[in-house]
Amino acid sequence: MKVLITGAGGQVARALTASAPSDKTITALSRQELDIGDERAVGAAVEHYLPDVIINGAAYTAVDRAEKEPDEAQRINAAAPRYLAAAAARHGARLLHISTDFVFDGNSSKPYVPDSPTHPLSTYGASKRAGEEEVLRLLPDRSLVLRTAWVYAAQGHNFLRTMLRLMAANRAVRVVADQVGTPTAARSVATILWRLADCPQYSGIHHWTDAGVASWYDFAVAIAEEGAARGMLPADVDVTPIATEEYPTPARRPAYSVLNRCSLAPLGMTPVHWRANLRVVLGELGGISHA
Repeated sequence: MKVLITGAGGQVARALTASAPSDKTITALSRQELDIGDERAVGAAVEHYLPDVIINGAAYTAVDRAEKEPDEAQRINAAAPRYLAAAAARHGARLLHISTDFVFDGNSSKPYVPDSPTHPLSTYGASKRAGEEEVLRLLPDRSLVLRTAWVYAAQGHNFLRTMLRLMAANRAVRVVADQVGTPTAARSVATILWRLADCPQYSGIHHWTDAGVASWYDFAVAIAEEGAARGMLPADVDVTPIATEEYPTPARRPAYSVLNRCSLAPLGMTPVHWRANLRVVLGELGGISHA
């Protein structure tokens, strides 16, 4: 199976490349190598590599900056998936497209299922929802949209790395406690995507995250505790819970974004609890120590 991965520098794409099965021939293209917002470049790349499966790991993920750059968010998150789906349709490829919990408004009191009504609160969320719709419209039988949430890894820009830096420098952080979701290691998303690459019977929208539920505050407390246990952080980091109103941001975020994974239960894959995966990722970060 030939697999074309876009957004090679991103967290999930890196995890995909690192965990690629031996029976897959991988081509991973970075943003510099393929601007997925360029329709002609997308068409040329798919025609050149002729993949059996395309995994779109590229996205405009600067949630707050998107409020000032809506056109760019739409170009990468909405138009680009349309170009990928159209190229896949022309060449008989399958498309696995990564999306987000931000397509929901957070007003639910139970985990969102794939067909729950969407109501994005931000430009980022709206652009990602538009991308989902384009993929499903153009390639209904050979596409799969995988929504995930709160993704982090040992590399890249993410909550874990930000917290480690702030905790080491300041020994105190203030973290929102009234937004609830599931921290998800990029390796988990990569694992399910490789499984789905081998399951063409799956199409439409599905959800996948690590197991468990946490607020950003809970996640930060766990980072402080696990980081201290590994000598990566001082033992006396103070993590203070605050309300969303105390940390205003340009983009609104869903207060509740837990995703129901049941549609993928037949695959027989048991999600790992988020705290267990946090320990694994901290182990990957390894030799960081505090002064």
